[in-house]
Amino acid sequence: MNTVFIVLPILTLLMFELGLTVKLADFQLLAKDPKPVLVALFGQIILLPIIAFALASVFHLTPLFYIGVVLIACCPGGSSSNVFSMLAKGNVALSILLTALSSIITMFTIPFIMSTAVSWIGNTMNSEIHLPMGNLLVQNILLMFVPILLGAFVRKKWNKTADKLDRVLSKIAFPALLLLAGVFFVQHRQTIYDNIQVLGTCITLLILLAIGGAAILSRMFKFNTSTRRTIVIEVGMQNAAQAIAIASSPFIFNNGVIAIPAIIYALMMNVILLTYVGMIKYRKHHQEEK
Repeated sequence: MNTVFIVLPILTLLMFELGLTVKLADFQLLAKDPKPVLVALFGQIILLPIIAFALASVFHLTPLFYIGVVLIACCPGGSSSNVFSMLAKGNVALSILLTALSSIITMFTIPFIMSTAVSWIGNTMNSEIHLPMGNLLVQNILLMFVPILLGAFVRKKWNKTADKLDRVLSKIAFPALLLLAGVFFVQHRQTIYDNIQVLGTCITLLILLAIGGAAILSRMFKFNTSTRRTIVIEVGMQNAAQAIAIASSPFIFNNGVIAIPAIIYALMMNVILLTYVGMIKYRKHHQEEK
C-alpha cells in the first residue's frame, strides 16, 4: 500500500480547512498587538528546531530518525491547535492567525532548516541522505499555500458555505490524522517497537521543552492568561501530517522511516496537550468550588 495516496489528500484537506477558518479580522491582531505573534513564531520557527537539533544529538539518533525529529520540529502549527486553544479558554483568533502564518512562513524555512540538517548529518555521520530542495518547495506550495488560499477564497466569497464546510471538515481533521498515523504505525510497527524507548523519550522531551520554553517566553513578556495558553499550545503542537508528507513523498525523501518520529509525535502531542487542557479545567473547577 502506497501511503502517499493517503497522506497527501489528508494534508491538502487539513490546509483547506485551515483556510476556511482564516478571516481578515484575524490579521488585524498582528497590526494591533504584534508582540504575542512574534514571540509565538520565534518559539515555533527558531526555538523548537534548536531544541530538536540538541535532543537528536544528545540521544545519538540514527541519521533517518535525526532527520525525522528535526523535520517535525520545523513544521508549522497543527490545525487541531485551534480546537485545543478553544478548550483551554485561549485566544482562538490568535491561534488561527499563528497557524496560518506559520504554515506560510515554514514553506520557506523548512527547506533551509532541513538542508542544514541533511548537510550536518552528511558531515558528521557520513550519511548520504539527499534533499531535493526544489521539489520540497514546490510540494509545500501545492499542498500548503494553494489549499489555504482556496479555503480563504471560499470564506471571502461564500461565507455561509464556508461555515458549513468548516463544521464538517473540522470534525474530520482529527480522525484523519489518527488514520494517517495508524496506517504508518502498522506498516512500520517493528521499527517503532525496536526504537520506541529512545525515540519516544526524545520526542516527549521535545514537546515538554517546547511547551516549557513557550510558557517561559510568555511570562517574560507578561502576556495575559488566554494568550499564554495559546502560545504554549501553538509551540507545542506541530503539523505531523506535513512531516509525514515530506518524509514519505516520492518527490522528496521517499522514506517511511523518516516519518516514524512524526507518528510518535502525533500520539504524544495529543496526550500531553490533552493533559495540559485537563489540568486547566481541573484547576478552574477547583477554584470555583472554593
